[in-house]
Amino acid sequence: MNHNNRSSNIAYKWFEMPELPEVEVTRRSFASAIAQAHIVAARLGKPLRWPLGCAPENLVGQQVLAVRRRGKYLLIDLDRGLLLLHLGMSGSLRFAASLPPPGVHDHFDLHTTQGILRLHDPRRFGAVVYARDEQDPIARKLLGHWGLEPLSEDFSVAAFQQGLKNSRSDIKQVLLAGKVVVGVGNIYASEALFLAGILPTVAACDVSPQRVQRLHSAIVQVLNQALETGGSTLRNFSNADGQSGHFQQQAQVYGRAGQPCHTCATPVCMVRQGQRSSYYCPSCQHG
Repeated sequence: MNHNNRSSNIAYKWFEMPELPEVEVTRRSFASAIAQAHIVAARLGKPLRWPLGCAPENLVGQQVLAVRRRGKYLLIDLDRGLLLLHLGMSGSLRFAASLPPPGVHDHFDLHTTQGILRLHDPRRFGAVVYARDEQDPIARKLLGHWGLEPLSEDFSVAAFQQGLKNSRSDIKQVLLAGKVVVGVGNIYASEALFLAGILPTVAACDVSPQRVQRLHSAIVQVLNQALETGGSTLRNFSNADGQSGHFQQQAQVYGRAGQPCHTCATPVCMVRQGQRSSYYCPSCQHG
């Protein structure tokens, strides 16, 4: 296989489901290195969450044009189609000029003229799906329900407020659902609500326009901060050079139940919402 010096050796891993910042960090880590590469082979391991949707050999000869992100999906644009890739609960990607033989948890290899892209997924909740384009029924099924991209120009205060005003669900649950705004995972939702001074249990429709504006700004601030620090390390998120994400070290409330709030010294509280833990300061955040 012919590799050039653009190939790199990069891996990102999580113990829990990666959210928008971690997926975007992963995208940036290999997008330029794989761009314009030609696919020379593809290998499937054990079945993932959804079938590939085509024979692996049908990918051979196609060119990788670019790598984008929609919510928590990576979109690998090909000259004759699209690969939708999801990391599941604990998946990781690695892109390198060469890799050792695939292990028991290595379920997809894309061999290209510029390196090998490998999906490692011990729990097999991830997915690699082929679609003709974004209008393909399978692409619409996987991507069509997502809300606004919080780091795009489409994420305006007006659009955000419109999405919140029709829901009586808890604001934290609405943020996690992804139908109003996509990719604001558990850590980032807790942190953004703290910055905006909003309790996680208040109904979304009861958040005033002024506080919606504060929450909008807080979401953008928190996600950008997470990108700058390489995402969050919960247990084993690191790249191939041993560099971990550091956002969790700057967390104001997440994971700090019983510890003093950095702003007012009131002990941080934790409440269960659905299957997730929400952290908040009862003095700084209000209904």
